[in-house]
Amino acid sequence: MQSFRSKALIWLIRHRHLFKLKLKSELVDDNFSVTEFRKRVDKSSSRMKLPKNTVFKKFEINNIAAEWIIPENPIGNKVLLYIHGGGFISGSCLTHRVHVAKFAHGSGLKSLVFDYRLAPENPFPAGLDDCIEVYSWLLQQNYKSENIIVGGESAGGTLTLSLLLALKDKKIALPKAAFSISPVTDLRCLADSFKYNAKNDIAPLGSWDIWTKYYISESNPTDALLSPLFGNYAGIPPLYICVGTHEIHLNDCENVAIIAKEHGVNVTLKKWDRMVHAFPILSPLFPEAKKAMFEICEFAKNSLTEQ
Repeated sequence: MQSFRSKALIWLIRHRHLFKLKLKSELVDDNFSVTEFRKRVDKSSSRMKLPKNTVFKKFEINNIAAEWIIPENPIGNKVLLYIHGGGFISGSCLTHRVHVAKFAHGSGLKSLVFDYRLAPENPFPAGLDDCIEVYSWLLQQNYKSENIIVGGESAGGTLTLSLLLALKDKKIALPKAAFSISPVTDLRCLADSFKYNAKNDIAPLGSWDIWTKYYISESNPTDALLSPLFGNYAGIPPLYICVGTHEIHLNDCENVAIIAKEHGVNVTLKKWDRMVHAFPILSPLFPEAKKAMFEICEFAKNSLTEQ
């Protein structure tokens, strides 16, 4: 049964337009301002504080802004490479520092987050190229692939899957495992859940059409590195996919899990009843988010520590 706290909080998020004295929820269309949206997200993110006993260190990887998020007494020489979400058009170390700290704290893993290039200024494959660059940098720093786990939420969940497929194509050593929270896996956004969950989810109406269009630009949306649903997952490491049943991306997650399993991948698909887009990063605000965060962190930790 869904908790009262999750019902209340999700209702508030879903009806956030009321706090702006607007009767209708935000509609993302061709008049949408990416610049203003980023400013709003950055402003709200700047107020968030890291959990106790967690520090961050800023640096650059070949001109890519990055941060280490380090919990107290991190596990050995293990690393979580986290790819942030934001609809391919927003997100940064700033916006996700606190969220990544939750994963770092829960898993005990030293975690790396970075500012990949964003659309519409830098459409596909710019963001993915940056993910490959940062992962390759970790290997160059003598972090072994079997000591790395990759994960992300939303657009970062999509890029996590795309990165695995790209590394395989380039014959670069794959990470030990990966988790993907609420990814869109077919950027044509044709899955039925984009329709029947449009009013159940918390994603701004129309965002899936406009934002993905910015990211796709002139590329073929069925390119497997753009829409990982069309990839060949043979040889890909264990995957943990998390999604809520009220998400627009529900079918995309179900479908990619089926494809990966057919290719022989050890896939865990966890579907959370009545939960919404990327809800685990709302931990610890309600029980379902807290439990989902715990399970993902356990998967990450166990993937790197079990023999």
